[in-house]
Amino acid sequence: MGDARTRQIVRRLLLGAIAVLYALSIPWYRTAGAEPELWLGFPDWVAVAIACYLGAAILNAVAWLLTEIPEDEAE
Repeated sequence: MGDARTRQIVRRLLLGAIAVLYALSIPWYRTAGAEPELWLGFPDWVAVAIACYLGAAILNAVAWLLTEIPEDEAE
């Protein structure tokens, strides 16, 4: 039972981290009229958003891997 409880705690932490990444993807930190720097050919705020979305996708995949889905069908 401890293993299932640990998985549940880790899943909740991962889902919380996903929420944080989505909040960080919003360019609220930029000052109005600021000239964007280019990172890999993208404006910095776009590069940050893409990195956050990629991180959220990876954490979501890990959270699903930790989810136990019963294989028997409910009758």
